[in-house]
Amino acid sequence: MRVEDFDFELPEELIAQTPLLDRTSSKLLIADFEKQSYTHTHFKEILNELNEGDCLVLNDTKVMPARLMGIKEETGANVEVLLLTQIEGDHWETLVKPAKRVKIGTEITFGEGLLKAVCTGIKDHGGRIFRFEYTGVFFEVLDQLGEMPLPPYIHEKLENKDRYQTVYAKEQGSAAAPTAGLHFTDALLDEIRLKGVKIAFVTLHVGLGTFRPVSVDSIDDHEMHSEFYRITQETADVINKVKAIGGKVVAVGTTSTRTLETVATKFDGQLQADSGWTSIFIYPGYEFKCIDGMITNFHLPKSTLVMLVSALTSRDFILSAYKEAVDLKYRFFSFGDAMFIKGRNY
Repeated sequence: MRVEDFDFELPEELIAQTPLLDRTSSKLLIADFEKQSYTHTHFKEILNELNEGDCLVLNDTKVMPARLMGIKEETGANVEVLLLTQIEGDHWETLVKPAKRVKIGTEITFGEGLLKAVCTGIKDHGGRIFRFEYTGVFFEVLDQLGEMPLPPYIHEKLENKDRYQTVYAKEQGSAAAPTAGLHFTDALLDEIRLKGVKIAFVTLHVGLGTFRPVSVDSIDDHEMHSEFYRITQETADVINKVKAIGGKVVAVGTTSTRTLETVATKFDGQLQADSGWTSIFIYPGYEFKCIDGMITNFHLPKSTLVMLVSALTSRDFILSAYKEAVDLKYRFFSFGDAMFIKGRNY
């Protein structure tokens, strides 16, 4: 299959620039593959689509305020540093702008010396390894100095940084939000639990590779970025029991999906406690081993995420849903509307 096969027309004005005031008020497109139908409603009605005995799986990663504005000590030049991945201790992989000014040994200060960084390594595409120096707790210093790393297609300033965080965010480590989860409130999650739906959590720290365009022509030639994941035995037990009694497993977002499918593939369809790095690439032809359905936002044309959601049903079915969403002026991407996809075996 070719990357061009997953292209579609998207008017720029449909790219949501700001979040809605009420998280649950976004539109919801229900795409039912078995019925070959599309239904339009609002996100709070997701409650009607989940049944007692089902399991909703959420990614509890927390977005770091990972964008730091610093000054190069030697010249006083401004430098932007975006934290990507903690390698070990105080060493981090980052993206730097302008990268050409930062060599091995370059020192950068942030917040008038509250935080310092020394470049210890060079990676491709503006990547740099830094060793950070500070007093106290690193993430507390980061909360004080850092800004939320909004996706490149969002140009409006985010007034409330909590709106780029899920209400259940817990495990700090992402450079971007698992945006399908932004639609949930604590009250809606309580209603879902009261209905007898199990709620389970996994962790996958989202990297900026999420936003990188696919640069090859053939899907087979694309290499996915790696992201760290973790699943507990408690979560594995809940999901295994739900599947054993015939309940549906609904993943919230592509990150939860990739975590569950990584672990299910590793352990022949059964889940168990596990952690590590995944670069799983899911596209049409993939046989799902864990999930039955998915709640997701609308993704970039020709992206690996469009390929992933197409694998759950079919390319034609998903692209038809996207065309319907465009025609009805759904809001797209991180702060946009949502789709509930009922897969082939739902």
